[in-house]
Amino acid sequence: MKKNKISKNWVNKQRRDTYVRQSKVDGYRARSAYKLIEINEKFKIFKNGMCVVDIGAAPGSWSQYVSKILKNGKIISIDLKEMINIENTIQIKGDFTETFTKNKIKESLSKKPDVVISDMAINTTGIKDIDSIQTGELCKEAMIFAKEIINEKGFFISKIFMGRTFNEIVALAKKNFKEVKVFKPKSSRKDSKESFIICKNLR
Repeated sequence: MKKNKISKNWVNKQRRDTYVRQSKVDGYRARSAYKLIEINEKFKIFKNGMCVVDIGAAPGSWSQYVSKILKNGKIISIDLKEMINIENTIQIKGDFTETFTKNKIKESLSKKPDVVISDMAINTTGIKDIDSIQTGELCKEAMIFAKEIINEKGFFISKIFMGRTFNEIVALAKKNFKEVKVFKPKSSRKDSKESFIICKNLR
């Protein structure tokens, strides 16, 4: 009974959500596209011809947005789940945390990427501390990988949850990048603890 109530609340929330409605109009697979749109409008990240790696890409709305604005660019999208094809993307199905998948990403690169984006999060348990810690570990792993592959002036953008690991992630970012900002887009739900970390220029 409780589960039915939760799913009913979720359906009602989706119906009321202007970003869910807008995503259907604009042809995006998820409302999360608007978070990246806001990030790009504020920090001016994407430019023609860039090479972008999208980690935790499914269902693909971030890759869809990047594909729309990058002319002559290259996007490598990685996720555990199968995705419907997106123009200008190379899709890799696999677990990002495994060395095999990381090597597949590296093999797909013809140059050092300009941007690594990550909207990865674990399947939430509802226990906020645990969710924050586990998603924080994914963010750190993506950041370390980004540092390994991006060019010197590259960007790393990742979902980050407010919680125990927040300060640790910001400290790691400042150790690896010259510019670090934390930003919560308007399209991020008010009751969500998520923000995004935007890192630029390798140290």
